[in-house]
Amino acid sequence: MFTLLRKLIVALRKNPIVKKVGATSGMLVLLGSILAACSSGSSTSTATTQPQGKVLLVGTFNGVKGQYTTIQSAVNASKPGDWILVAPGDYHENDAMVNPPTAAQEKLGAFGGVLVTTSDLYIRGMNRNTVVVDGTKPGSPECSSAPGDQSYGPLGSNGKPMGENGILVFDANDTWIENLTVCNYMSGSGGGGNDIWWDGGAGTAKIGLHGYWGSYLTATTTYYNPQGSDGAYGIFANDAAGPASWNQVYASNFNDSGMYVGACQQVCDITINHAWMEYNALGYSGTNSGGAIVIKNSQFDNNQDGFDTNTQIAGDPPPPQNGDCPNGKISPITHTRSCWVFMDNYVHDNNNPNVPTSGYAGLGPTGTGMTVSGGRNDTIMNNVFENNGAWGILFVPFPDGDKPYPGVTCANSGGFVSPLFKGCIYNPEGDALLNNKFIHNGFFGNPSNGDYGQIVMNGGLPQNCFAGNSAPDGSTPSNLEQVQPKCGSIMKQANTGGVLFGQVLCDTQFLPCPAGSNYPKQTQIVMHPLPKNLPTMPNPCKGVPNNPWCKNGQPIK
Repeated sequence: MFTLLRKLIVALRKNPIVKKVGATSGMLVLLGSILAACSSGSSTSTATTQPQGKVLLVGTFNGVKGQYTTIQSAVNASKPGDWILVAPGDYHENDAMVNPPTAAQEKLGAFGGVLVTTSDLYIRGMNRNTVVVDGTKPGSPECSSAPGDQSYGPLGSNGKPMGENGILVFDANDTWIENLTVCNYMSGSGGGGNDIWWDGGAGTAKIGLHGYWGSYLTATTTYYNPQGSDGAYGIFANDAAGPASWNQVYASNFNDSGMYVGACQQVCDITINHAWMEYNALGYSGTNSGGAIVIKNSQFDNNQDGFDTNTQIAGDPPPPQNGDCPNGKISPITHTRSCWVFMDNYVHDNNNPNVPTSGYAGLGPTGTGMTVSGGRNDTIMNNVFENNGAWGILFVPFPDGDKPYPGVTCANSGGFVSPLFKGCIYNPEGDALLNNKFIHNGFFGNPSNGDYGQIVMNGGLPQNCFAGNSAPDGSTPSNLEQVQPKCGSIMKQANTGGVLFGQVLCDTQFLPCPAGSNYPKQTQIVMHPLPKNLPTMPNPCKGVPNNPWCKNGQPIK
């Protein structure tokens, strides 16, 4: 059933009637959810017919040698519908070094250790923990932390190393990456540093990729360079539309975020389930993403800021970040217009300043479980926020002094010109905080530290709403549940949260701290090892056509 459902999604997308009327978006979401469940091993169904497609084998599994020694060589030989199975091993994939990108590819981020441009392709490791795609130089120990073992990619048009990405899927629809680990792909001047990336065209403000799936994936880096060349993002998607899902994913030690979904406008259409993000500047980041995004049953801990979604005027355009359901629909989860949902997650102990940091991500407020920065129509429900020293969650404006993307102005993207921040600010609006449990937050003890807070710099906007939360350490302003119990009403005036305003600017390092303020400061970057034995796919042969490693959906021993 697993492979048949995959084929059905592809067939639906190619159907000219579907393309014309867009009538099957709900069906595609449903199928994506079914596929995510199948991928996690929860389905007991078996295919009644043998799946189609060629199987390309990389490495040696159970003593049987495959046709290829590198993943890239198998990708180069593949056609749509093919499978690539990868045996345990340390694969120092470096296609960008062997085939340096053109200037156009450099601009779009279209280069990687493994570059995938074939649609409808399935790349699957035979064991999540022992199939390693490694960005260090060939011949180096697995995921080496030695400075001399790091590769910074080919030289870019500016004569500087542009960095390198790990597995990079560029403008290829309906691609699957499963059951493997990627490490040590470094950032640089040309957009490198992303371990697993579905790239629909970075910076284009256009959707260039439809459909992507990832499961049982690990991303990390073991090396930190204080000059700024280190791992940027673990698992990443931009300018890419769903249906999509990430299930059983882990990322650590990144200077921006462990995982990221951005620039997908109102068609992100992704479910993220059973993710674990730790020891990053941000556990999750999502710039200018919206529509149907569901993050559930996941854990965010020991980051500087556990989770951040935001609006930006230039980065990953077009703005804003908007969780409004597309086409006027109503969410089956919230029963409101909000299809962006963060639910049933555990967000705890995000008090770590000693993580790699870079750019805006480095300004995430230390000690905060979650930050909604200029986001709108987002719903946070039924989560646990525990042991976050500053705040459990913040709803705050995003101040942006960058040059706007062509065709975008502060006003036409929902922002307000701000002399204070010398640019544009985007307020949080129409967001809902419902039925969450807060435990021991705000213990840094600064004024306004507590369970949650809100800052809105301008009036005349749809108000955020707060209801049903268990918040023993309080909110700032203190009466948010009493005065803003329902979303949608228009706020007549701004509410800067009193002392909260100065404390947030202090913790984010935008402005000097008020006297007596105390937030942890970075002392020494610590790179943490991977947890032992992260869950691997119960059966990596499930759904795979017969081949020398798999027969009737089972490994050959």
